[in-house]
Amino acid sequence: MLSEESNGTWLSINMAWGIAVLMGVYCSEGVSGAHLNCAVSFAHAVYGRLPWWKLPGYCVSQVVGAFLGAGAIYLLDYQKLMKADPNKETTQANFATYPSEDINNLTAFYSEALATCMLLLCIYAITDHRNRSPGTVGTPFAFALMIMALGMSFGMNTGYAMNPARDFGPRLFTYMVGYGSKVWTADGFYFLIPIFGPFIGGVVGAGMYTFLVQVQHPNEPEDL
Repeated sequence: MLSEESNGTWLSINMAWGIAVLMGVYCSEGVSGAHLNCAVSFAHAVYGRLPWWKLPGYCVSQVVGAFLGAGAIYLLDYQKLMKADPNKETTQANFATYPSEDINNLTAFYSEALATCMLLLCIYAITDHRNRSPGTVGTPFAFALMIMALGMSFGMNTGYAMNPARDFGPRLFTYMVGYGSKVWTADGFYFLIPIFGPFIGGVVGAGMYTFLVQVQHPNEPEDL
């Protein structure tokens, strides 16, 4: 937004998000299994891959991480932000997601739910050891390519949160640094959509893979 695409395009933005996920997986896989996304953690809890008691801590950590990330970018771009928008009226979209002007909230909800549905379906496929596994080295790269593809395919309507923490943390930050209540009330309280859309879509996508593919695998032979 600040460069008016002179220093970035839709392709480069999605590539950057994919590489960010790649680095995030490498940084956190050994500690948490690379739980970077509340919708992923919630779907894992629903289908028994994550104990429910761990879910609140993971989600809080994810929101805090997104909040701090927004703060780091705010400091980095502060001078440009103040020059472009000294009254903090328009640049909140540099941090949280907001819908395109030509869609309504129902379409926005469907976009977020569908994108996150595909996200979880792909994650479950990539991490299923009974599929053609990309291995410990290839898995993070598969995740990165997945994010790039989903962003380029589904991102134009809403900016593709696909992660309640990715939207809520930066949105809270913009509220706290003076962007006002519009970050909550704009577009008919749009902030609820990047929360509930990914949660619902993620459970659906994980369920699709679990019940349409995973349970169809032949039983593994028992060790004697």
